[in-house]
Amino acid sequence: MLLVRSIWNGAISFGLVSIPIKLVNATESHSVSFRQIHTEDGGRIRYRKVCELEEREVAQGEIGKAYEDADGTMIPITDDDLASLPIPTAKTIEIEGFVPAEKVDPLQVDAAYYLAPNGVPAAKPYTLLREALKRSGKVAICKFALRGRERLGMLRVVDDVLAMHGLLWPDEIRTTEGVAPDANVTVRDKELDLADALMETLGEVDLNELHDDYREAVEELIAAKASGEEPPTAPAPETGGKVLDLMAALENSVRAAKESRGEDVAGVTPMRTPKEPAGKKSTATAKKSAPSAASASASARKSTSKSSQGARSAQGAKKATEKKSTAKKSATTKSTAKKTPAKKTTPRKRPA
Repeated sequence: MLLVRSIWNGAISFGLVSIPIKLVNATESHSVSFRQIHTEDGGRIRYRKVCELEEREVAQGEIGKAYEDADGTMIPITDDDLASLPIPTAKTIEIEGFVPAEKVDPLQVDAAYYLAPNGVPAAKPYTLLREALKRSGKVAICKFALRGRERLGMLRVVDDVLAMHGLLWPDEIRTTEGVAPDANVTVRDKELDLADALMETLGEVDLNELHDDYREAVEELIAAKASGEEPPTAPAPETGGKVLDLMAALENSVRAAKESRGEDVAGVTPMRTPKEPAGKKSTATAKKSAPSAASASASARKSTSKSSQGARSAQGAKKATEKKSTAKKSATTKSTAKKTPAKKTTPRKRPA
């Protein structure tokens, strides 16, 4: 039993076979709708359709269609004018041919419709076309007119129903020129291996298990506000710097995916990148430490020189003093005389 209203009545033209059908929307929107309001008092903001000549609001039944010419002249077009157009697709879905389903570019796929047989006599040819499509493994490419324009379509079988997808015309698909990265980027085999591992870890997904988290969050927000409760708050976003190491990001992604599935992460081993070879940091550290050691040595020499002139020697100054040349030993003996007994020397006799 058809539970939704048909949006178009016509027939499928399959050669000389005509199949009366009803066109029904195959999809529906579950998005939450909002109204525009005046923020100061919550009053509804409404749009009124006003005739510019009479400056009055008009009802929907008084509104028609017109084409605006280049000079601003309005040329009225009625539904009867469009219905009487001399084209076969005005009331007919005209099958042009059959192609494998993979020949249809997904970029072309637009709105989806179900085709229901219109009346008992339509059941036999409807079933014939359905079974022929099943056995061929192909889809039918067709043309039809809907909402004031001729469209391209694709017929295929869904369960035991003929479904039609509206298709964009080939010239309505933009080219990919200027979209790809400008830089000449090279991807290494190790990066591809990790990407493959990540894809394998994430595995396949059951589309029937996916749902609209955003819509559910909006509904919870509305319910909380309606009941006077505190709206749920979003979790704090993860803080982190800009990812510069692609290999590390891939490794972490594989590890996180495995952990979320309860799998062993022992097989995910870190892979070094050419940008940071092993030992580079330690070499740089050694180079940096060398000037520091030289500076420290120079400072030690300065402090030793000061202590040799009369200050008390510290343990570090004593070691530095031992390294001094023999020429400075005489100056050093003054500072060391207090700690160790000095050898007595025979004073020289002054001349008379």
